[in-house]
Amino acid sequence: MSMTDLIEAARVSKAWPFQEAQRLLKRYPDGVKPDGSPVLFETGYGPSGLPHIGTFQEVLRTTLVRRAFEALIGAKPEDGKTRLVAFSDDMDGLRKVPDNVPNQALLEANLHLPLSRVPDPFEKGHESFAAHNNAMLRDFLDRFGFQYEFIAANDMYNSGRFDDALRQVLRKNQAILDIMLPTLREERRKTYSPVLPISPGTGRVLQVPVEVVDAEAGTIRFTDEDGTVVEQSALGGMSKLQWKVDWAMRWYALGVDYEMYGKDLTDSGVQSGKIVQALGGRKPEGLIYEMFLDQNGEKISKSKGNGLSIEEWLQYGSEESLGFYIFPNPKSAKQLHVGVIPRAVDDYWQFRERLAEQDLDKQLGNPVWHLLRVNGGYQAEEAPGAGDTLPVTYGLLLNLVGVLGAEADRASVWSYLANYVDDADPAKHPELDVLVTTALAYNRDFVAPTLNKRAPAANEAAALKALDDYLATAPADASAEDIQTEVYEIGKREEFAFGNLRDWFKALYATLLGSEQGPRMGSFIALYGVENSRKLIAEALAKA
Repeated sequence: MSMTDLIEAARVSKAWPFQEAQRLLKRYPDGVKPDGSPVLFETGYGPSGLPHIGTFQEVLRTTLVRRAFEALIGAKPEDGKTRLVAFSDDMDGLRKVPDNVPNQALLEANLHLPLSRVPDPFEKGHESFAAHNNAMLRDFLDRFGFQYEFIAANDMYNSGRFDDALRQVLRKNQAILDIMLPTLREERRKTYSPVLPISPGTGRVLQVPVEVVDAEAGTIRFTDEDGTVVEQSALGGMSKLQWKVDWAMRWYALGVDYEMYGKDLTDSGVQSGKIVQALGGRKPEGLIYEMFLDQNGEKISKSKGNGLSIEEWLQYGSEESLGFYIFPNPKSAKQLHVGVIPRAVDDYWQFRERLAEQDLDKQLGNPVWHLLRVNGGYQAEEAPGAGDTLPVTYGLLLNLVGVLGAEADRASVWSYLANYVDDADPAKHPELDVLVTTALAYNRDFVAPTLNKRAPAANEAAALKALDDYLATAPADASAEDIQTEVYEIGKREEFAFGNLRDWFKALYATLLGSEQGPRMGSFIALYGVENSRKLIAEALAKA
């Protein structure tokens, strides 16, 4: 595949990252900004709560669009044609105490201070609550190899790097009020100001009316919490902006070209888009994505901590499967809980195996093609993962671990894998070895407590006896496919009176594995071993 081939295919691809990148290309048809600076992608993070997968997905999806845009213009990551900024709004005031954070009384005592000036409740040596959460954000972005620049609002405000943009906000104060006031309730209008001064007495972020005294000097006037009329600078960290104004100012100051955001910020995006135009800037391109939901269908919240954490996903599944699950249909809501992990792992490997055999247009629609490029790896001239396969599905691995029960550990699982996998050595199959560890954890926490092998009915017992008779005489070199064929044939026999093959397979899963669902039995028997499988059948028949 040449770069020219990739560019041509990318410009007509229907994959959503390319659709987004194509809209950005209309903004800059030559692939560069008029001043020659890199095209800027931004993601935002509010460090009032711990980072979670909802935060991660925004960086991932934005990176997918960034890489798609680079493909459209024939650029590589090292060319510096694009930038990705992960921005933390850590000057925001702490409005409420998150439910999932220690030292609640400490946070309660520091409400309304900028997050960057609230003490660290985790007592991990960070200078503030925001600094702790920012460090967590960077840690898990680094863990996945994202290429990004971290910018904190605290640094931008306090260093004066936002001062020119703040002066522009003061100059356009009335225009911003004209945009915002009609969207507010009457009571809120009385106190609303685009600028939120920081009290010189308490250090809190104040929601009070503000008079612009001198826009060029950055001087404002307001009434402090104790009733004192204060005249002070709005520059150098002495104020911050209301959320929607802050977002627009950031777009203006940094020159942001692309930012996606959640459906819950749709209205904010509209108003911020108007404000950035009033400032003399331009609203970025962007995608409005649907929110992640927990297993109860409720929106994931940083403060509630009801989402699935990165650590939890990686305890039970692979890094690649997380990206794969997040990739499709960003405009559709997804439930995010541990129950989706096994399917995501197996689906990832199915798509990865197909990649090398696909034509270029199909590759560009394959999530794995995009995921391989996230950290700057896999370029146009390289072969896309030829021969990448997982010798055992995650579902089959979970079934094996489930049958092994309490005795299961990494060594015992690998001993059984030797029945099925060539060169069954963890060092030669590192990705499978990761899944052995996660399967043991998943089984321990979610599968084992629910397993319940029922006694077979009379017709099921007769069919199990027939399967046992076959296994007793099966050739030593019988393949998984050979065994699977015989399992099919037994289920079709009229004497066993199964309504359909599904009933036969459900009986196998329920009586031998203790679950409602299961693997291809031929593969399972080959993996677990014929003699061990016969012991399972004998245990089931003993209950009949």
